[in-house]
Amino acid sequence: MTRGLSRGAAAIVGVAESDLGEVAPGLGVVDLMAQGTARALDDCGLALSDVDGVFAASGQSRMASVALCEYLGLKPRWHDSTMQGGSSFMTHVAHAQAAIEAGLIEVALIAYGSTQRSAGRKNVAPREYNPYETPFKPLTPASAYALAASRHFHEYGTTREQLAEIAVAARHWALMNPRAWEKAPLTVAEVLASRMVSHPLTVRDCCLVTDGGGALIMTSAARARGLRKPPAFVLGMGESLSHLSISNMADLTVTAARESGAQAYAMAGLAAKDIDAVEVYDAFTITTLLFLEDLGFCPKGEGGRFVMDGAIAPGGRLPVNTNGGGLSYCHPGMYGLFVLIEAVRQIRGECGERQVAGCETAIAHGNGGVLSAQSTVILGTSATL
Repeated sequence: MTRGLSRGAAAIVGVAESDLGEVAPGLGVVDLMAQGTARALDDCGLALSDVDGVFAASGQSRMASVALCEYLGLKPRWHDSTMQGGSSFMTHVAHAQAAIEAGLIEVALIAYGSTQRSAGRKNVAPREYNPYETPFKPLTPASAYALAASRHFHEYGTTREQLAEIAVAARHWALMNPRAWEKAPLTVAEVLASRMVSHPLTVRDCCLVTDGGGALIMTSAARARGLRKPPAFVLGMGESLSHLSISNMADLTVTAARESGAQAYAMAGLAAKDIDAVEVYDAFTITTLLFLEDLGFCPKGEGGRFVMDGAIAPGGRLPVNTNGGGLSYCHPGMYGLFVLIEAVRQIRGECGERQVAGCETAIAHGNGGVLSAQSTVILGTSATL
């Protein structure tokens, strides 16, 4: 995916969430995309008339970019509804940069919206029939991630207590984020005692179910330097997939993040040791652990021990999911866009109490399906160019 793309040639210049949590009655998926769009444009000082590329995905809108263009009255030169679950938005960043570098567009809008909480599980897009799994009536997607967690436990001696440390770390970060859904402190004991959803995952090992959306604005590096806020330059990106059904995953302990991360590091000319802030898709506690391993922050099998004793919480050795993540901040169906938003804010130094000191680089990693489609973006300040 990175072939032909240039390090630092494009930048994210505007980011914003829509309303989050439980949205006002009557607001739909595209309303939330539009809210995020207006706020992201205001964030960077551009106007809707500047947008000539539109990228969008949503589990509740089959033709998301077309729907958003109709709503906003746009007729862009390029639009894209690439849909691969929660990693769609990192892939949109790559597609947008390709279009910008080719001179096809100048300003890209990437947007998402979901009313998953308000609509309820039965009214969101139904799951496809899977002949390998559906007859066994799994609790999808929790059972798929529980399978991966169980295998990691078996292979490497990982424990429920270690996964609970990930949930507790996310909550500590969320308590510093005014927009986070969860506002109560959380302990390892409380995670372990909470309701079991699909063994070994309790309800506190699982992401939130919220409404919400957002948007980001991208443009060329040259144009980015003259806008309202410091740009977050795209240093590297990568993409890989491994399966669709969890029953067809070759190794339940190894994700395609290994490949997508390697591509992103190669393009950026960086390694895991050079990353200041780590923002990864945490639909479940096990995903944080797997991505820390597969993106090179610790060896395979060492993730459980790596996260112990507050290592990824505020004050720990590696800042991970500094907004509180999908576990405690928000998770409206597909979380990938919010990973990018937080990475940009850390690069800009505007996260207040939860700001990572001296943050020059951030990794934003998206996960689609059930550990199926992985996409990685590395962002940096102007000092990293």
